[in-house]
Amino acid sequence: MDKQKLESILKIGETIAVEFKRCGNGIGDDTYESVCSFSNRFGGDIFMGVLDDGTVLGVPKNAVGDIVKNFIKVISNPAMLTPTLYLAPEIIEYEDKVIIHVHVPVSAEVHSFKKEVYDRIDDADVKVTSTTQLATMYIRKQNIFTEKRIFPYVLMDDLRLDLLPNIRKMATNNIGGTHTWEAMTDEELLRSAGLYGTDRATGKKGYNLAAVMLLGKDDVIMDVNPAYETDALVRKVNIDRYDDREIVRTNLTESYDQLMEFARKHLPDKFFLEEAERKSLRKIITREMISNCLIHREFSSAYTAKFVIGKNKMYTENASRSAGDGIITQDNMEPNPKNPIIASFFRNIGWSDRLGSGVRNLFKYTRHYSGQEPEFIEGDVFRVIVPLNENYSVESQQKNTKKSAIKIGDKKSAIKIGDKKSAITEERLQAILKCMQHNVEYGIEEIAEKVELKNSRTRELLKILIENGQVDALGSNKNRRYIKR
Repeated sequence: MDKQKLESILKIGETIAVEFKRCGNGIGDDTYESVCSFSNRFGGDIFMGVLDDGTVLGVPKNAVGDIVKNFIKVISNPAMLTPTLYLAPEIIEYEDKVIIHVHVPVSAEVHSFKKEVYDRIDDADVKVTSTTQLATMYIRKQNIFTEKRIFPYVLMDDLRLDLLPNIRKMATNNIGGTHTWEAMTDEELLRSAGLYGTDRATGKKGYNLAAVMLLGKDDVIMDVNPAYETDALVRKVNIDRYDDREIVRTNLTESYDQLMEFARKHLPDKFFLEEAERKSLRKIITREMISNCLIHREFSSAYTAKFVIGKNKMYTENASRSAGDGIITQDNMEPNPKNPIIASFFRNIGWSDRLGSGVRNLFKYTRHYSGQEPEFIEGDVFRVIVPLNENYSVESQQKNTKKSAIKIGDKKSAIKIGDKKSAITEERLQAILKCMQHNVEYGIEEIAEKVELKNSRTRELLKILIENGQVDALGSNKNRRYIKR
């Protein structure tokens, strides 16, 4: 590890993937608990000889050899760490002090230290005490897609074949021409959609979990997956309970329609034109949220999926077999299919687009719907949060923009910001645009430093450039980045 990367880690501090340990008098149990939790979560790095605040104390130089030997001895001992791990400590000299760095990769196994299982939550190592937590951990480590599980005794009669004529019609309308499903028999369509398969490990053949969840009759779904349901709630007035509620337990095909109707009933649709064509913002946004919740959930989990409409936000949440932890943005997004068979089925009938496009669509259209940005939170439970603002509309925003528009080139122009009139000159606006390169993201501090202004003043000017369509804002308020169009 080079010095620059180390200094960056020390500056940022402990995270879900970084842990500092003092280790002044040797290695304590908490270090091995971190090894266990990192291997059980997404991997991480341990730095021995560093205080919690990032201060480098160093480990005693004359004890480095013994510390490394003891560390390897413990992680290789099945009575201490189960299953055992092979890790290679790295000795780093930093400012005449010694740091021992250990990279712990994510493991395909669930590990325990002294017969206790640990998981990494934010920047802490947490003992796993409940069977639900442990089950979630095993789900996360599965290397197979749950949707492909074969049920040899599920027959065509157990599926809602009456839904197939409409599915053929939607598939045809989606591509604007003849779809191959139109000429197929029901059985051929099911096989073509990947809903009938073979378990290569056992040789069993039959309809899979994807078939049951997409088209299964209600009683069959309850037999195969008794915990499955989606809880739709409205919490605008009675936030402790609900104003309206619908529990959806039917197949995914009909669940989509029921949840979209629930959204239509409780959410306003705002006027919006895109290239002279009127589009339903409500339909676009709820389509992405609902289809994501239905497609990408982990069906082996007992966690109840939710679609909640509140006064200031709406959100979906569902169990997930996560590949990471934290906020997803348009920049760090790495599409990861949870149920590719189900996703492909939804794409064929026009209820979903290619992987990753839903995130971009939600960022794009939520700005028009509420004037804010959505949040995507990856974890064992995946959450999509869309802010709501009943008073916001594109039309009213355009009127306000016209009233407060600044004509670049008019040095005497002024804009009222936060009830304070601030003289805005072309020189400062142009200075910001000049310092920003195309397709490069900047933080507020970087821009403020370049133009020699305070952060608050720079933020006001950037707001104007965003309204003028010259700059885009990416991410949440806390970690917002700016990019020149």
